[in-house]
Amino acid sequence: MQAICRSFVALVCVVGGACAGQPVVVEDDAGREVRLSSPATRIVSLAPHATELLFAAGAGDRVVGVSEFSNFPPLAAELPTVGGGAGLDLEKIIALQPDLVVGWQSGNARAQLERLDALGLNVFLSEPQNIEAIATSLERLGMLAGTAVQATKAAREFRSGVERLRGEYAERRRVRVFYQIWQRPLMTINGQHMISAWLGLCGADNVFADLPDLASVVDLEAVLNADPDVLMAGRFEGKSERWDEVWRRWPQLRAVSGNHLYTVPAETMERHTPRALSAARELCEHIDKARRE
Repeated sequence: MQAICRSFVALVCVVGGACAGQPVVVEDDAGREVRLSSPATRIVSLAPHATELLFAAGAGDRVVGVSEFSNFPPLAAELPTVGGGAGLDLEKIIALQPDLVVGWQSGNARAQLERLDALGLNVFLSEPQNIEAIATSLERLGMLAGTAVQATKAAREFRSGVERLRGEYAERRRVRVFYQIWQRPLMTINGQHMISAWLGLCGADNVFADLPDLASVVDLEAVLNADPDVLMAGRFEGKSERWDEVWRRWPQLRAVSGNHLYTVPAETMERHTPRALSAARELCEHIDKARRE
């Protein structure tokens, strides 16, 4: 009977991720099993989106090191940095003595991630590929950090916000959108990019959904031929460049003639975190304005 009780307690801890001294097992976004002997108390994040997810999951007080550009929440910017996409400072990571490292599968150098594995560090690879994956990332990180209660609440609130947007906009008349992520060279995203998922939630279609790469250079003529209803771009804090002036030279474009050129906060929209929901609300409002007019 005692053995059964111990097994039950262990199972509860694995599911809840909150019992010190009990093992925690989750699968990361690379399909690998990450096993901790107990919830993590010293976590290093190797990507800005991972830092935000950890804080949102209630594990901010367990984060001891972050990647460059981890600027949200503000407390994250005060933590020691360990490098970023250009390269990680492995010695600094080891010196922080983490019991969990949250890496970025496509943003960190593969060789460096493999080196951390070889050194015996517990590495969870984060790569949310769709809107729902933001919620499941919160839940899994909460289990690993022993903050499942907070993480579950955050995931539930995020899902509720997504469903509210879907219920309000997804079934409305479709609007064709060109989403610009960079001006020189002119770049956009394909249908597999998370932004396209948010567009779909707003009842819009990405005119370049069929491109093979997540982010691609396109020429001006291709946009003119696509003739979207809306031109959308990410705006960057502190930058005053008038991206729309280039497009206003082409009044024959449907989006230009209707004055449907809008921006959303680039960093918030492009990071795979709960904050993207606030940018998505703005995105939907812009699209609906074009739809109504």
